Amino acid sequence: MEIWNRIERLLIGALGAAALVLGTLQVIGRYVDQRFAFIYGEEMIVYVTVWAVFLASSQLVRTDGHVRPDIVLRLLRPRAQRAVEIFNCCAAIVFCIALTYCGFEISSMSHSLDERSITGLEFPMWIYYASVGAGGLLMLIRYVIRLYRYLFRFDAASMTIAAQEH
Repeated sequence: MEIWNRIERLLIGALGAAALVLGTLQVIGRYVDQRFAFIYGEEMIVYVTVWAVFLASSQLVRTDGHVRPDIVLRLLRPRAQRAVEIFNCCAAIVFCIALTYCGFEISSMSHSLDERSITGLEFPMWIYYASVGAGGLLMLIRYVIRLYRYLFRFDAASMTIAAQEH
């Protein structure tokens, strides 16, 4: 599990750094020295950033950073918190299954059509669209693990909102 976390964080950091470098080169090229600018910089920044965001979505599940009813959870006792978290995981799993399926369907169709960006870069769009399916799949796995823990390994001392604040 720790290896998975490290690989995700490393990829997210590398993609973020790549976007930063590309953006910096675009600014330098635009305002300082045009030799640093290249015509497809903005497009590449979008592709890299979207991949980073979808990879980061898995980390948000791991760290409780995704949408969940925190205000409601704070008002509930541990047993009720557990029930709400289980419901939240189930709803998220259904959403992630749909997101993964649709993401890979779109990517597959784009690949079979050999869809490319409309710029001169002609970037294969299936790679861009695959970020949706990949992010959905990573979140799905994280939510399944989270659901398992709430169902079979629940520990009120460490898995409730009050426990996480201390």
